[in-house]
Amino acid sequence: MRILLVEDESKTADYLARGLGEVGYRVEVARDGLDGRHLIEEADFDLVILDVMLPGLDGWELLRLIRRNGQVPVLFLTARDAVEYRVKGLELGADDYLVKPFSFVELLARVRTLLRRGPLRERECFQVAELHMNVLKRRVTRGETRLALTNKEFALLQLLLEREGEVLSRTLIASEVWGMNFDSDTNVVEVAVRRLRAKVDDPFTRRLIHTERGMGYVLEDRG
Repeated sequence: MRILLVEDESKTADYLARGLGEVGYRVEVARDGLDGRHLIEEADFDLVILDVMLPGLDGWELLRLIRRNGQVPVLFLTARDAVEYRVKGLELGADDYLVKPFSFVELLARVRTLLRRGPLRERECFQVAELHMNVLKRRVTRGETRLALTNKEFALLQLLLEREGEVLSRTLIASEVWGMNFDSDTNVVEVAVRRLRAKVDDPFTRRLIHTERGMGYVLEDRG
């Protein structure tokens, strides 16, 4: 699940990006309105968290741009708490409005609510053979065994489950899970897959994560 955070206050942006990342969201941060516009035009997001007062292009204008091009949910995050501002934001097409200072727990609850509403709703559950993932509960089980995964292991397994049966290249995995351009000298993907297999496959008789030599990795039940 990919979130764009447009926030010019560095401490707030870093705090939110870290917090949302720790619970499994992929977060990209724009520090001003122009960068926010560029990212919105170049990529697809499942949710936008948007400050109102931004350098370059304010949140109102950015929201108008978003609504001209799509229906991605937008959560306004601002110090402006007057009713007129809330009404203006909602009339322009914002889906929710949270006033600073805020509780991260409340923000996270609102984020999850917005992501559950729309047509771009994230799949909540995956199952392949006896492997089951509940995304919202951050719970993975295989048979009766609950698997303890790190955030990156969870993200990697979720990607493999979302693309069940597809061979995913190391480049794609590195980009989707780590958000980085692939460096051929880096073995981060191999190490991560090996650690994931140690939890998902090694204790069980049937393997679900397979290596396609020279191409990448695929998760599927081969019987």
